[in-house]
Amino acid sequence: MTPTLKTAAITGAIFVAAIALNPSAERHRTQIKESIAERSPLAGLLGVGALAAFASNYHSLGVASYTSIHDKTVSFGFLGMVFVIDSHKDH
Repeated sequence: MTPTLKTAAITGAIFVAAIALNPSAERHRTQIKESIAERSPLAGLLGVGALAAFASNYHSLGVASYTSIHDKTVSFGFLGMVFVIDSHKDH
């Protein structure tokens, strides 16, 4: 196998894995709920995370995905991982 063919095969395998491991809408929503509960136990008890997760809109890009609420990105995910964006974090 030539180096070019190896590179193409590896790139193709990574691309297929990224598509297969793209997090689902449910995975995003679960991570949003957990993240809000971790940041504020009171918000977790009051169900703020569940409300935010319910209100979020899921968008798939094939190899990655994200959720948004009112055109603001709340979470993004790829390769089976989901990251919730902390918009209240002090810089």
